Amino acid sequence: MSIFTTIFRWLGGNANTQRTGSQPINPASNVHDSTPPINVDGAMQVSTVWACVTLLSETISSLPLMVYQSDAGGNREVFQDRLYKILHDSPNRRQTSQEFWEQMLLNYFLRGNAYAKVQRDSRGAVLSLWPLSADQIDVVVLDDGSIVYRYMENTAQPQEIIFLEKDILHIKGPGNGVVGMSRLDYMRSSVRLAINAQDHTNETFKKNARRPGILMSSEVLTDAQRVALKKNFSDIAIGTEKELYILEAQFKFDPLGMSPADIQLLESRQFSVQDLARWFGVPSVLINDTGETTNLGSSTAQIIDGFYRLTLRPQLERIEQAIMKRVLTASQRAGNVTVEFNLDALLRSSLAERMDIYSKGVQNGIYNRNEPRKRENLKPYAGGEIYTAQVNLMPVDKLGEQSSGGQVAAEPIEQ
Repeated sequence: MSIFTTIFRWLGGNANTQRTGSQPINPASNVHDSTPPINVDGAMQVSTVWACVTLLSETISSLPLMVYQSDAGGNREVFQDRLYKILHDSPNRRQTSQEFWEQMLLNYFLRGNAYAKVQRDSRGAVLSLWPLSADQIDVVVLDDGSIVYRYMENTAQPQEIIFLEKDILHIKGPGNGVVGMSRLDYMRSSVRLAINAQDHTNETFKKNARRPGILMSSEVLTDAQRVALKKNFSDIAIGTEKELYILEAQFKFDPLGMSPADIQLLESRQFSVQDLARWFGVPSVLINDTGETTNLGSSTAQIIDGFYRLTLRPQLERIEQAIMKRVLTASQRAGNVTVEFNLDALLRSSLAERMDIYSKGVQNGIYNRNEPRKRENLKPYAGGEIYTAQVNLMPVDKLGEQSSGGQVAAEPIEQ
């Protein structure tokens, strides 16, 4: 790399450059110069983009967001405070928790950043969270290293509102540490390819899948004959609902170009589905792409498990840590208050998996019998609160020691 290239990159910067002032989230250069920018509305009209974004945002937003507090011994309980109601039930007076996170994640997965205004009381505790559009926010690093958020309010008379760092919940993707890179701007070539394939398909079927061609004649035509011929046989090139064309005077029609089968149009669109799915880390089989082969596993269960571990889990960690850092007060963090998505909800759709987990938990003293019943909305029963465990395993030096009943004596497990 030349010194001139280094200086240019340092001065010009990109979405991964550390700098003061306004923070860019889009690439400084395009791999394909002819690719125009694509906004959110345009990208969401591509079915693969819509499917990936909705799959990710709906799956994450459907998970219960829990707030816990741990005691000195590491035992934790649900933190029954206003913070729990805001994060778990309703972040603001207009939205449910799922509605709020769906809006936040739409911004995050397309723009690489999600923002929410944090409204606090006089003690600094959160009162509500209000989502803000990523397209209306400019993140600025001041000379002293502090960060401010410039929000352009979209009203009849637009005005700029300045938010301090403590007043914004900012969930950011990979980038320069201040802002995340805009996924939509980086994937514009892939989106444009999908749009072009879709447009070509539409145009092909508008012409009833007919191809342009050449009318050949052994005679030289006058100008008047050419005009009349073009008018009479234009349907061949344009394509209409006619099923039979008549060629007179020994004319011969020779089609030009390749048919949709020749140019493998379907394969091109299939590639676009898998290409766009890669940008979001989504196995395309999960968005109804039946032609995909995957390395995550041969069964649907293995594919979903890989999707949870490799795609969802990092995003959940990112959101949890952002809330811990930007929403909780210093006293709440010092008091061992933590925020965590309840991943058990991902298993709610599989009765067999839930029963297997409950069975192993009860047999090993992790759950008592009433705890799984509560999770399944069943009434507890007397004696079900006792913790039990199998005693078929014991220390080697205890082998041979039996109770009078012929069974190994086992000490009760304390609750």
